[in-house]
Amino acid sequence: MAAMTINSVNFGAAKAVKFEYVGLKPLKVHQNITSVRPHSVKFAPRVLTVNAAEAQGDGQVKKMGKSDEECEAAVVAGIVPEAPPVPPKPASPVGTPLAASLPLSRRPRRNRRSPVLRAAFQETTISPANLVYPVFIHEGEEDTPIGAMPGCYRLGWRHGLVEEVAKARDVGVNSIVLFPKVPDALKTSTGDEAYNDNGLVPRTIRLLKDKYPDLVIYTDVALDPYSSDGHDGIVREDGVILNDETVYHLCKQAVSQARAGADVVSPSDMMDGRVGAIRAALDAEGFQHVSIMSYTAKYASSFYGPFREALDSNPRFGDKKTYQMNPANYREALIETREDESEGADILLVKPGLPYLDIIRLLRDNSSLPIAAYQVSGEYSMIKAGGVLKMIDEERVMMESLMCLRRAGADIILTYFAVQAARCMCGEKR
Repeated sequence: MAAMTINSVNFGAAKAVKFEYVGLKPLKVHQNITSVRPHSVKFAPRVLTVNAAEAQGDGQVKKMGKSDEECEAAVVAGIVPEAPPVPPKPASPVGTPLAASLPLSRRPRRNRRSPVLRAAFQETTISPANLVYPVFIHEGEEDTPIGAMPGCYRLGWRHGLVEEVAKARDVGVNSIVLFPKVPDALKTSTGDEAYNDNGLVPRTIRLLKDKYPDLVIYTDVALDPYSSDGHDGIVREDGVILNDETVYHLCKQAVSQARAGADVVSPSDMMDGRVGAIRAALDAEGFQHVSIMSYTAKYASSFYGPFREALDSNPRFGDKKTYQMNPANYREALIETREDESEGADILLVKPGLPYLDIIRLLRDNSSLPIAAYQVSGEYSMIKAGGVLKMIDEERVMMESLMCLRRAGADIILTYFAVQAARCMCGEKR
């Protein structure tokens, strides 16, 4: 970059004028430049003599203090400031065929050719505000690692949990969902501990709300952590899961959680009619402000294994196929969606996440309510295992999987990657 002073200009009969000229390319001192006026102006070519001056130390062209009128007059006179030349066309590798250009009026790759264009036209975004962090809690003081879920722990509710929530908030994740590991001695066939106002979950809610009043706390409404049978509902002696009797207990559980300060109660049990009953129970107790996130399409999936290890809540017998949905079913999700909407759900959730992108999109296209997706423990553990084995790039796959859930239509994502992903979004290293 160089600044050049024009010492003299021959304009025929005109008086000699002194111009100061700014160019982009350095010139040798006393280098001559010939400037030709545009053909539309009928004057003979003028010869300019210029001296190269030094550019500023930062490489930028030095401003010469000329007014807009003076700059324009110079251009009109044919003294056009120099700019970089048109770059040469990049060479193709040897052996590239000489093919005729395809007669295409539309080439989608044009909008992908640079990072700036790709960012400008990106249709889906994700931020820490879209993430809900599931955390496991227990009565102990120490944090216990969960073998099947690397990086996840059963957190001591008074110590480790508070520290983990602080870490999440530091990177913009301000929503959590609580899952308790209940002592075996407190588990019963009817799960009465679920609605104990001084139980693990209500105590934890009160503690967190005292320390972080603006923290959004989701809770799990189901009997399996409290049941000696490991099922989401009360089990009859012949193995049948009782629906209406279970819903009665779920209402008491939701009210207990709301009383402690929960912002969103989340029935995950898949009993029929539980959303309407819980809404009525909350309203009757003065908790009209508490939201319900219904597990609308919760499938009887094999991806839940690590979660059940974390809570020690495997069914003592049988499976959950009489109340959770068949993974082969698609239209059935619409039935559940319509029921939950009509009963007063505020958020509709699909579980699992990535294997059920079609269901997320189905709910998104058929409901105006916010849609949640749960990236479950099995999804998390597979990505973690693949990363450890160097079979995949853990961080990239993690972020891609979350973006896919958003693209499918999820407004919020429950994910054990919440803190790790938020750090990536904030530009931090793992």
